Amino acid sequence: MPTKKPAGRPVVSLDALVGQKKDALPEPTTFELHGVEFTLPPMRALPFELQERVGNLDDIPGVLKDVLGADTVQRMYDAGFTFLDIEVIGEEWQKHSGVGPGESPASADS
Repeated sequence: MPTKKPAGRPVVSLDALVGQKKDALPEPTTFELHGVEFTLPPMRALPFELQERVGNLDDIPGVLKDVLGADTVQRMYDAGFTFLDIEVIGEEWQKHSGVGPGESPASADS
């Protein structure tokens, strides 16, 4: 469906620029901890709504379930993952995503 353009006002399409940035993202990274293997996509590749929740320490299990699936998170529970384990996962996920510690993946390029 064509986009309606306001009369006399140019519209700048960002599709090509976004495509270039997506192409430049790192590949997903596979991690292994306590015998559980899991693959995390680069943080900047997450849907915007999920990116907002990544830094929310109140919902780490929910974010992991959304990203990895309930079965993988259950294997993490069964393996005895601790909060320290989750912190290390978060730090390494940031590093492999090209996002600095404490940096929001949604605003990393701003």
